Amino acid sequence: MERQHISSGTIWEEEVGYSRAVRVGCHVYVTGTVAAGDDGAIHAPGDGYEQTIHVLKKIECALEEAGSTLSDVVRVRIYITDMAHASDVGRAHRELLGEIRPATTMVVVSALFGDGSVVEIEADAVSSGGSST
Repeated sequence: MERQHISSGTIWEEEVGYSRAVRVGCHVYVTGTVAAGDDGAIHAPGDGYEQTIHVLKKIECALEEAGSTLSDVVRVRIYITDMAHASDVGRAHRELLGEIRPATTMVVVSALFGDGSVVEIEADAVSSGGSST
């Protein structure tokens, strides 16, 4: 089965050896994503709501490049640095994915990449559209 690699062009993808997303057949896997901009700076440091919106929009772009959409998301894993962010992160998740209702896990971790980063999200989608070319 053909494998499609989606890149966002960040230095880390080349340096670490990963893809923003990988599509195999109808399955699309989006790597853990923080709210880093093109310059590497964290968007809205310390703000779980704004970071979650930013991250989910980045995930949406990767999915679209892979011929998929947010409506195809079946699984989400959310990592937060403090339970104090859970409500804001959950609110943003509900705004963009609430009608889709993917299986979702949220866990607290000690730290994330990027100064001021409080949320990281990875997503899996099963797409009926597009192709794996």
